[in-house]
Amino acid sequence: MQVGDRIDFGGYRWIVLDVQDDQSLILSEEIMELRDYHNKSTEVTWEDCELRHYLNSVFYERFSAYDRARIIKTHNTNPGNPWYGVDGGADTDDYIFLLSMDDVVRSYFGDSSRLLDFPANNQRYWFQRKDVNNIQRRSRYLKSPWWWWVRTPGKHQRVAVYIHGDGNIGIQGNGVSKRKTNVIHDIANDTRGGVRPALWIKQ
Repeated sequence: MQVGDRIDFGGYRWIVLDVQDDQSLILSEEIMELRDYHNKSTEVTWEDCELRHYLNSVFYERFSAYDRARIIKTHNTNPGNPWYGVDGGADTDDYIFLLSMDDVVRSYFGDSSRLLDFPANNQRYWFQRKDVNNIQRRSRYLKSPWWWWVRTPGKHQRVAVYIHGDGNIGIQGNGVSKRKTNVIHDIANDTRGGVRPALWIKQ
């Protein structure tokens, strides 16, 4: 496998984001489903959110025993949100996980570090609509552009960072549970965020 390859694994289509020795980090090519980050509107971090529990139980069990044997348990650090000084929570050990804000800014979709580390004085809600790397972060659900979750908290722990349908980063966050919004997916008729699972596998 090489970075940028599209592969089939477990009945899903994936993009290879990183290769280290005989291990590869893969991310779902498109949004797999729509879910809330958590099952109630409360302060929560990745460690305790319902979406993490779901991905590492129900979703993980969808893979065959053979494929599960290839999935590597990953120790994830969970950086906070530097714009708002919000704690990202404890480290976690995950089979399946969401990317962090650092992942989507610094590592896997081009390097936009300067925009994260040196925000403009009036920059509080959107990352940068003109960021040249936005196009690499775009994703779709049912062939329609849609937003997807990142595991990092937003302006407080009742919201989580997300990637907008145009690829821009909603660094202030969307509500972790049921939210009132006029933004509704035109096919699914749903307002929930997209899930793009990531995992390390043995080659």
